[in-house]
Amino acid sequence: MGRIIPLDHADTVLIAAATIARGDLIVLPTDTVYGVGARIDEAAIERLFVAKRRPAERAIPVLLADLDDVLRVAREFPAPARRLAEAFWPGPLTLALPKRDDLPPNLSMLPSVGVRVPDLPQTRAILAAAGGALAVSSANRSDQPPACTIQAAMRYLGEAVALYVDGGTCLGGVPSTVVAFEEGELRIVRPGPLSEEALRAALE
Repeated sequence: MGRIIPLDHADTVLIAAATIARGDLIVLPTDTVYGVGARIDEAAIERLFVAKRRPAERAIPVLLADLDDVLRVAREFPAPARRLAEAFWPGPLTLALPKRDDLPPNLSMLPSVGVRVPDLPQTRAILAAAGGALAVSSANRSDQPPACTIQAAMRYLGEAVALYVDGGTCLGGVPSTVVAFEEGELRIVRPGPLSEEALRAALE
């Protein structure tokens, strides 16, 4: 079983960043559910797919340390998407944006990549120390309920993960709302904590 370390331990950020730099997987809490993360390279992302038993055609979202990190993975940041980010980040909103051409092909087989800034300062510190962006999917087996505790994540992923960062029970408990823009029009890809009404109001 991978190492367990509390989120508020003095060395957690350094240990997590070093684990990621080796290409290993980590589990970390967010404001919604626990996620399993990898650095954005093809081999590490492949480990993430294997650990989750996730079908290859399903894209992996990216967690960012800050709004300014969007262009690390996105080719552009259209004005409507930026307005939503400014209104709801950090928070439970994932934006599907046009992806950069130099991203690992197994991160997303789509022309887009999902990005989000989580509302948990210690997790954002880990993301910043790891370079500002990590490929992160929910810390479960594909199509199973999300993990809201470190114990649930460990039951799902076991020895496939090198480091488990324990932040207690995730208070959100529901995966983020995922939105895309198609010909400038807002589309809800996955319902979540943010209502369509709230999103549309932020665009007005």
